[in-house]
Amino acid sequence: MSRTVIVGLDGSSESRAAAEWAAREAKLRGLPLRLVHVWEPVPEPMAQAPILGGETQRHWSERIPREAAEGLRLRHPGVDVAAEQISGRPMNVLAEVAKGAELLVLGSRGLSGFGGFLVGSVAMVVIAHSETPVVLVRSGEQAADEHENDPAGIPSAATSYRPVVLGLDTDHADDAVLAFAFEEAGRRGTALKVVHGWNLPPYYGYGLPADPGLDAELGRQDAAELAKVLRPWRRKYPDVEVVEESRLGSPALHVVDASCEASLVVVGRRIRRSPIGAHIGPVTHAVLHHATAPVAIVAHH
Repeated sequence: MSRTVIVGLDGSSESRAAAEWAAREAKLRGLPLRLVHVWEPVPEPMAQAPILGGETQRHWSERIPREAAEGLRLRHPGVDVAAEQISGRPMNVLAEVAKGAELLVLGSRGLSGFGGFLVGSVAMVVIAHSETPVVLVRSGEQAADEHENDPAGIPSAATSYRPVVLGLDTDHADDAVLAFAFEEAGRRGTALKVVHGWNLPPYYGYGLPADPGLDAELGRQDAAELAKVLRPWRRKYPDVEVVEESRLGSPALHVVDASCEASLVVVGRRIRRSPIGAHIGPVTHAVLHHATAPVAIVAHH
């Protein structure tokens, strides 16, 4: 398959927001955009119904990708947009079409009254089984949300991008995750904020007295380890400003906090071959459900 950005489209507001984000990303990458609408054939008894038959449903559903593509071409001139409809189960089809693609983009409903995502079962299965980077975009996401406010404090897509945030585990720092984050920051001409959370020594859990001097030393050691991991990447991407944050406490909480001022959040997912369970890891799972910016999940070994 040629290099492309793929977006799963079902006509919902969240998938439309994902398609808009995917078109902007395709333009940044100089790649074509492919809209994929998965059509699930109706059961045979319903297909025989005089009002809502299988052919009628398919006819209406074919309008979703066609009309979405027409709108995207108008709003994003210069982006090569193709659309297709594939029959099957969405989770299976999307995972399959993502193979060989640069990126798969999916929509998610926003959590009512809160920042973050309501991640459906289809998205969770696709994320857990796709080795292609997957980006989750909330319903209502706008281009201006990814940019700094203008001098008057008004949201604008004409200003500079907000930073890209990378949640990094220094014990398992994978090249694929780091490269993805640096590339995304470079494309946007913005800073990369690398967030790492570390925990207190076990003696806190046993009620033993804390040692402030030791805590400070542990903090310095963790910051030094983070700097060591990032040093070769700073040399490889000299034009990307890197902001390092080594902070005491929950890694997921710190990444979620940073997402409030981010254009994109990047987290990793270790590839596991077991067919049972949605293997995305506790930190990535928490970030997915609570981050307020689009989230890219990058699979790694």
